[in-house]
Amino acid sequence: MHRTLSVDTATRSSEPLDGSADYSFLKASRKINALRVERGSWPERGMSVS
Repeated sequence: MHRTLSVDTATRSSEPLDGSADYSFLKASRKINALRVERGSWPERGMSVS
């Protein structure tokens, strides 16, 4: 995968840097936010593959 998304940690909102908010983006964004809740801190890096 060669896509990047940006997360505003204050609002927990995400934005794809390539401007394409598709299923892959939504899945990765949800996973990152779920990790934040589960671990109590933001992951340094992440990846979602299916």
